Amino acid sequence: MVAGSDWQTGLIFFSGHGYALFFVPIPPAPDHSLILKNRFLTLTTQPQLLSPDELYGDFFRDVQLSSVFTDSKTFVDCIPKMPPDTLIVLYNSEKTKPDFDLETFVRSNFVVPEKAGSHYVSDRSISTAEHINRLWDHLTRPADMPIEGGSRVALPHPYVVPGGRFREIFYWDSYFTMLGLRDCGHMDLIHGMLDNFAYLIDTFGFIPNGNRTYFLSRSQPPYFALMVKLLAELEDNDSLVKYEPQLRREYDFWMSGRSHLTTGLSTEKRVVRIGDKTYLNRYWDDTPTPRPESYREEIKLAEKAEKRGTAPETLYNHVRAACESGWDFSSRWLADTTSMATIHAADIVPVDLNCLLYFLETMLRDANLRDGGWKTAYGDLDPLVVARQQAIQQTFWNEETGFFHDYDAIAEKQTDALTLAGAFPLFFKLATAQQARRIHDRLKADFLQPGGWVTSLHNTGQQWDWPNGWAPLQWIIYRGLLNYGYVETAHEGRNRWLALNDKVFKATGKMMEKYNVVDDTLTTGGGEYPNQDGFGWTNGVYIRLLKEVGKR
Repeated sequence: MVAGSDWQTGLIFFSGHGYALFFVPIPPAPDHSLILKNRFLTLTTQPQLLSPDELYGDFFRDVQLSSVFTDSKTFVDCIPKMPPDTLIVLYNSEKTKPDFDLETFVRSNFVVPEKAGSHYVSDRSISTAEHINRLWDHLTRPADMPIEGGSRVALPHPYVVPGGRFREIFYWDSYFTMLGLRDCGHMDLIHGMLDNFAYLIDTFGFIPNGNRTYFLSRSQPPYFALMVKLLAELEDNDSLVKYEPQLRREYDFWMSGRSHLTTGLSTEKRVVRIGDKTYLNRYWDDTPTPRPESYREEIKLAEKAEKRGTAPETLYNHVRAACESGWDFSSRWLADTTSMATIHAADIVPVDLNCLLYFLETMLRDANLRDGGWKTAYGDLDPLVVARQQAIQQTFWNEETGFFHDYDAIAEKQTDALTLAGAFPLFFKLATAQQARRIHDRLKADFLQPGGWVTSLHNTGQQWDWPNGWAPLQWIIYRGLLNYGYVETAHEGRNRWLALNDKVFKATGKMMEKYNVVDDTLTTGGGEYPNQDGFGWTNGVYIRLLKEVGKR
């Protein structure tokens, strides 16, 4: 251990590529022992990290409500030029002066972040694939050094960010980014990103939405098990051995609260009991406040919701739950399918989340069989896998529509929303052959558009709805259809998506976060921020799908 300042202790991380000195903020505690785990050292105690709203109090509120920045995420990513306590004292002194200007104060005392990849100049004369290969370096961040007052949670290994306003690692984005990194030969980045996620699990007990302090109250769709499987397939090694402890802890995070469910309590944290014996999961965030990165927007939204009789605290919980889903935002979370003021995401039991947790359970079952029979706090794993498989069939399948639907735990019935989430059972081979045929027919008739697969059939103005298509869902549908032999349709959707990506790149020099797949003459949009370019998971899925074309 290397001595640091009063607020830091130095740790040396070991990797296959050398050594790196890494500092983390450590609060006073009786013991800060170190344990060797997964090629790097980590703390047995969790560092105390405050989000910007907690750190700056009234000053934070003043800045976010004054529209100093058009995007509320900009300020929470700013880096202070002095310790936060000193800065707050200065602010309280300066703001009483008659010539005080808040924007000048903020820009003078903070380093304002740039968009990721903003200095990269595209060459539209090259192929899309070559553009992506050149762009990886501009989206890669080195191992972090913590900065007092900054919101970034430091990570010990390099990683790839999505791009644009997204200047940090994002959990579920990273799996789809890795698909492309694999085919571009960046195995070192895949290793590093997996080790970063293992570090986050060891430190916080779960993988946060992203490595920001304002993301530490929620996770994102649990793709860590798929990342581990990806690495094992690439290197023909048993990555499951290395990451098994973190897989167990992630499962414990998602299942926490199950033992507390009683006859009178059907939901606890991320667990939902349906009937007497069926346990499934939902998205959840128990922080009843506006998200710091969307503070101004959610204050205004709460005012609209209050007029409908929804308490602000309830609204904030539902908004945060939707953000944990990654689908922020979509008609699948809205009671009236149109207004954000009716969001009730925490009431919804999502089919895609439960498919992902089924896969996590199968990975742990395999590890269990190999290791000789350890048990979870909830019993043997094999019955849990079978129980979830049966629950997915019984809870989400709709014989009338021929599709899988989300389930409303409060209304105790399926929702009406038809979205690409309903095709996740194809990806995980959870559908019967007859169900797969009906899903295929529905996908081909309603969801396949000129530019690929559209996310939902509702045009609400939300970004995870019609007419938008997203790279991760293109991959899920492509692989899901191939799993059941619908090769021609899978290839058609793939080819349309690749062609749209190529067309937009030639016209703009950009790879976008999302695309209008219904009308490629129009710019996509919707949601609470402008369309972003970069873009990590679009790049990854493009490269992987292009590789699939080569296989053909």
